[in-house]
Amino acid sequence: MIKKFNYLFVTFFGIGTVRYAPGTTTSFITTILLFSFFHIINLSSFIILFFLILIFLYSFNAVADYINKNENKDPKEVVIDEVIGQAIPIYLYEMAHETTKNLEETFLYYIYIFILFRFFDIKKPFPISYFDKNQKNSFGVIMDDVIAGLYVVLTLIIFMVIKSKL
Repeated sequence: MIKKFNYLFVTFFGIGTVRYAPGTTTSFITTILLFSFFHIINLSSFIILFFLILIFLYSFNAVADYINKNENKDPKEVVIDEVIGQAIPIYLYEMAHETTKNLEETFLYYIYIFILFRFFDIKKPFPISYFDKNQKNSFGVIMDDVIAGLYVVLTLIIFMVIKSKL
């Protein structure tokens, strides 16, 4: 039972098994889900954070369990790391703009966040590449996407500072 749950968890309920671009598909669906949670359902940011932390913490165990039996230590069907990496900049964006919500601007920033995350996740600049190449375990699988998410945050901060000076 737990093996089946871990499989569903690490593949984000089977999304990781899509034939083409499972990481991009998962990132896109995560973006849509988070937009819906924040702006359509209006879930509390505390509840969203609680579930994101649970996903983050449980993912280490679930990914370790899944890759333990796998020759490939970063299989393409494992996409829960994309959920985590994509969620970091979206959640931080929402917290930074909690009191000022312009839906059109928010929608554009979600698109920027999605594109930037996919860029950093695919190109893997240092130290993302270090974790991807040298940490062949659940920590490496998850941390390269966490760092890609943090790169998105850094890029957006730089962009917003420049924008505020113009």
